[in-house]
Amino acid sequence: MSQWQSICAKQALQAGEFFEFSLAGAELDVAKNADTLPLTGFVFLNGTTPKAYLNQCPHMGVELNWMPGRFMDTDNLFLQCSTHGALFKPGDGECIAGPCQGDALTALDLRENDGFLEVRLPE
Repeated sequence: MSQWQSICAKQALQAGEFFEFSLAGAELDVAKNADTLPLTGFVFLNGTTPKAYLNQCPHMGVELNWMPGRFMDTDNLFLQCSTHGALFKPGDGECIAGPCQGDALTALDLRENDGFLEVRLPE
């Protein structure tokens, strides 16, 4: 049975802003036999539709943003990886330029429940 995690009130999401969150119980291995970091995600409005992705570039597994809440390229058209500059379409996460071209961000299932947005925790 899938578990859902509440991440924010839907009305708190504003156009052009990103909300970052840690996924409960999910961890990212940062190196063999080393410590782990919490697995994080982000949610934003794509037009009027909320979208959520893991905050992880498919190329090297690093977080995309270069500062808290900063995920877009300078033209504010594409999600951009701060490490290698890969560009991703906000609507479906497809990489259109960079070392992971043809791959995509991992989308998270998203639902609204009593005015709050929830994501399904990865298995």
